[in-house]
Amino acid sequence: MGCVLTKKSRRTPGYEEPTVLASETPCQSLSPTFSVSEVEALYELFKKLSSSVINNGLIHKVIVFGSYEQEEFQFALFRNRNRKNLFADRIFDLFDVKRNGVIEFGEFVRSLGVFHPNAPVEDKIAFAFRLYDLRQTGFIEWEELKEMVLALLHESDLVLSDDFIDTIVNKTFSDADTKGDGKIDLEEWKEFVSKNPSLIKNMTLPYLMDITLAFPSFVISTEVEDSEV
Repeated sequence: MGCVLTKKSRRTPGYEEPTVLASETPCQSLSPTFSVSEVEALYELFKKLSSSVINNGLIHKVIVFGSYEQEEFQFALFRNRNRKNLFADRIFDLFDVKRNGVIEFGEFVRSLGVFHPNAPVEDKIAFAFRLYDLRQTGFIEWEELKEMVLALLHESDLVLSDDFIDTIVNKTFSDADTKGDGKIDLEEWKEFVSKNPSLIKNMTLPYLMDITLAFPSFVISTEVEDSEV
């Protein structure tokens, strides 16, 4: 009885039962992406990420200390306190389903499901589209594409001339905007990705196939508890 109370006391705000989360991820697949044991392992990962700056069981986008701001989500993922990361900002915004400035455990698992190697490619393509749709208009516009290209170049420490960058963006946009209406819709995006699959390469995280191996001590203790029930 004492062990059960101790385990509950460690649960974070917004905690949801692994059995529920495992049955929900992802919605479009015939079977759950994550098993119950994998969701339990993800909870250990979530606790590590959510305690990277302040340990309150939630992953914050920004934590304010007086006049100082700390990018918690960016730091948790990249261990980088200073460099602004547009990609990290967009990932956070899409994970933060409730739009309340924090990521709860349930949001973390449900959103992470699309990065699983077994997640449907259609889901990955749709998520990537939302990632590039910075202004959430339902379309990817030229300015948004350029902004993402500049962010990726910045993260890679690549320095290119403005003319060359515009050439890259213009060629990419022209190839994707098959309707020629100055914006890329979801159907055009799907077609473009089918011809350029490397665009969603980062939408798959191979380690999610073996997430339980990242926390062997936790899995062992879980198995013991299950056998005792």
